[in-house]
Amino acid sequence: MALPISYNVRNVRVRWQVTLLSIVGIALVVTVFTVLMSMSEGFALALRATGRTDNAIIIQPGSASELTSGVSLEDGNQIVVDSRVARGSDGQPLASWEWVIVISLPKKTDGQPTNVSLRAVQPKTFDVRGGIKIVEGRRFTQGLDEVIVGKKLIDRIQGLRLGGNVKYQRKEFKIVGIFESQGGAFESEIWGDRDTFAAIFQRGGGASAVVVRMKDAADIPALDRWIKSNPQMKLQAVEERKYYADQAGPLASILQTLATGVAFVMGIGAVFGAMNTMYAVVAARTREIGTLRALGFGRRAILTSFVLESVFLAAIGGAIGCLLAFPMNGFSTGTGQTQSFSEIAFAFAITPRIVGWGMTFAILMGLIGGLLPAVRAARLPITRALREA
Repeated sequence: MALPISYNVRNVRVRWQVTLLSIVGIALVVTVFTVLMSMSEGFALALRATGRTDNAIIIQPGSASELTSGVSLEDGNQIVVDSRVARGSDGQPLASWEWVIVISLPKKTDGQPTNVSLRAVQPKTFDVRGGIKIVEGRRFTQGLDEVIVGKKLIDRIQGLRLGGNVKYQRKEFKIVGIFESQGGAFESEIWGDRDTFAAIFQRGGGASAVVVRMKDAADIPALDRWIKSNPQMKLQAVEERKYYADQAGPLASILQTLATGVAFVMGIGAVFGAMNTMYAVVAARTREIGTLRALGFGRRAILTSFVLESVFLAAIGGAIGCLLAFPMNGFSTGTGQTQSFSEIAFAFAITPRIVGWGMTFAILMGLIGGLLPAVRAARLPITRALREA
């Protein structure tokens, strides 16, 4: 015969002072865990949202980023005319030749320098890349010293505003537009005209990378095999979105490991707190336990009742912890510890999956913390329990 849930709810309400500390402890652990996981998720989302699945990016094998890659004019021209590459309404291949460098600019917070990616692009880049939207101002004009700036950089870098200037190698480039890229990593970059910057970079023809739109995304592996079959090219084709998602690399893993490690250490303390609370509850209800046993409730019913009570308290703590973490959702920050050596701004993202992990972690802490006290309650002899005050 099972004990009614109302029995546990009533006891929690009567002894709320005893249980409050346990709930607060679990809530704090879940809050820290959720915030750290949302940081990792936000960083990964910013990179996973970059690029298209039907685009292939042509880079050198082993290049950690476009910054360390190079595609010659001859090799690139052979690839972009491949029959698997899509063509625009003008009959020309949908291909974007891009140079990427990093420049040092001061942060708004402390004035310390940080690396920002400067991408020299063509007009066709906007069609090939897709998802680029000017939210203020206009696009840069070919041949002029003009740039557009990613929206996420505006609040992080000094001097970046519409109508302002960006200085590079003693030249000033006017900021004529601010753009979005559906939350992707491009919003942490500065874009300018490729022909204008090519003369400044002094790199001649070619590009750091070439991005091509495919007629069929399924042909990217075949294109990659064809490129690798020409050893003189020393290049590879990678799905664009996968390439940028892989840029999250070790940092995303480090953040996840940090979240798990911190939560585990704090969780041990929360488990002991829950355990102490449940031991105190068992001691306070010893006579009740004896009475329940005398009324016919078995040891399994007592065990289940106390475990459920502990899990119930942990679930309340988990829910409170998730709610406490929610104000951080959308909070913007940035990191320079990326494969490209440049700062990427991103927003904390508390997803349903992270909330689910937080609640699961809380319930697990309640289960572990309540199990031993529940076993003690179930093993109390009836006569002894009835004699104790």
